[in-house]
Amino acid sequence: MKTPYAELAVASNFSFLRGASRPEELVSTAKEIGLSAIGIADRNTMAGVVRAYAVAKDRGLPFLVGTRLVTTDGFETICYPADIRAYSRLCRLLTEGNLKAKKGECHLSLDDILKASEGQIFIVMGAAEGLEEKLEKLAKAAPGRVYLALFSLYHADNRRHLAERAEMARKARVKPVAVNDVHYHIRKRQILQDVLTCIREKTTLAEAGFRLAANAERHLKTPEEMARLFADYPEAVASTQDIVNRISFSLEEVSKAYRYPTDGIGDDPDPQAALERLTWKGAAKSYPGGIPEKVEKQLHHELALIADKEYAPYFLTVWDIVEFAKGEDILCQGRGSAANSAVCYVLGITAVDPMKMSLLFERFISDSRNEPPDIDVDFEHERREEVIQYIYTKYGRHRAAIAATVISYRSKSAIRDVGKALGLSLDMAGALSDHLWGWGEESFREEHLSGIGLDPHDPTLLLAIRLARELYGFPRHLSQHVGGFVLTADRLDELVPIQNAAMEDRTVVEWDKDDLDVLGIYKIDVLALGMLTALRKSFDLVEKHYGEKLSLDMRPDDKHVYE
Repeated sequence: MKTPYAELAVASNFSFLRGASRPEELVSTAKEIGLSAIGIADRNTMAGVVRAYAVAKDRGLPFLVGTRLVTTDGFETICYPADIRAYSRLCRLLTEGNLKAKKGECHLSLDDILKASEGQIFIVMGAAEGLEEKLEKLAKAAPGRVYLALFSLYHADNRRHLAERAEMARKARVKPVAVNDVHYHIRKRQILQDVLTCIREKTTLAEAGFRLAANAERHLKTPEEMARLFADYPEAVASTQDIVNRISFSLEEVSKAYRYPTDGIGDDPDPQAALERLTWKGAAKSYPGGIPEKVEKQLHHELALIADKEYAPYFLTVWDIVEFAKGEDILCQGRGSAANSAVCYVLGITAVDPMKMSLLFERFISDSRNEPPDIDVDFEHERREEVIQYIYTKYGRHRAAIAATVISYRSKSAIRDVGKALGLSLDMAGALSDHLWGWGEESFREEHLSGIGLDPHDPTLLLAIRLARELYGFPRHLSQHVGGFVLTADRLDELVPIQNAAMEDRTVVEWDKDDLDVLGIYKIDVLALGMLTALRKSFDLVEKHYGEKLSLDMRPDDKHVYE
């Protein structure tokens, strides 16, 4: 009977410019080669775990959510939370490290890790200075939950290295665990990983030297291969399954733990009752001559579906933000599929009168689609920051942050960076980048390359094109969404790590809108529209010169709007 093996030291391409495979590729390959489980642990981040989780769930492969904690003095340990409480502590640890540093960095110390160690499973990596002392400290803080990684490095002194690590584990009274420190799913991605190293270190392959990995062995290996490599340490292979068995946490628990805030509902503690009260009050104001039967019927239909889906708090939040903007005389307007909602209209969020349009509410919210609502509201672009800071002030930095956007390699940036790493001349890299219009075969026919002065048989050029294709779509860094806010009733930094944005006074969660959708986490789009600023200035000019006060409440059938 073969010993099950789980690979628990895996870096994806969300270890920015380090891992050379997508989370989806790593999970799919792990399933194909018969691993019992896989854990993704990227460097001081959990930005890629939702993508891996979604594929693992689909493929039926146990998946561990973790991160590779790297301290400012070089100590490295992979950390897997055993339960939801430990996961929350890990998110707060990463958040604290992120907020102490500039965007894209995380400053952690061993003491920080020790404070958050309850419920965590640790796999100590690397060979940092003072490793034995730090290993013992961690083992004392997390008794029975610390393992020391054993690597098979394919060096001449491999046996000695394994023996030394095993002895270090014995002295510290921790278990050894076999890992392959995976950075790509298949062997042939090794050269791309070398190129990523060169991009990160701002050097070329010819000059990178010992900054590159010594061989192409950091790919996923079968259980049989790992058992062979660690034949003298079978307990290290068995430890991988021991760790898997000790961890009950899944990202599904984040979906269950997530609660939308109910702030801003006035005196009524029931969000649905508050929404219905505001809706009928708004309807009476919108139709002072009496609510038309068609509108009344539509409102009852929408409110019933909102109650069934428990979306009332979401509508109340958007209403509250819009009310704040109106109170500050900031022009705003809802748009998109929310314009199909009569409730949004009478709440003053959108301007589409259901009496004059054929609305299809199911385009916005459907009983058959289990998707969270998505209301986009535009604000004057010169005053949107006031709205953003109102949200931060009302909910607190620990409960509100902007969604992330993954900035990825596109065609031109991929060929440019790969070209530099391979040592292509600036002229050659520039010619490729300037004349590239996609990744279709047409872009790289011999006659096309010849036509821009390049040798279509140059092996370095052909390698650059191949590697740029592989790099296309890889994440370069996280940025902030144009205005999508994530809000929670409890601590947001216990559901997902938060980091500083490039802009002052902005904070961002590590997941993008697709990740949030997978976990059923709502997003409110607080967007900027230059035309609203133009309208505001126009309104001010009309009032100044003609004494007439205009507003967005004036309807398109009012000829004075067009005049």
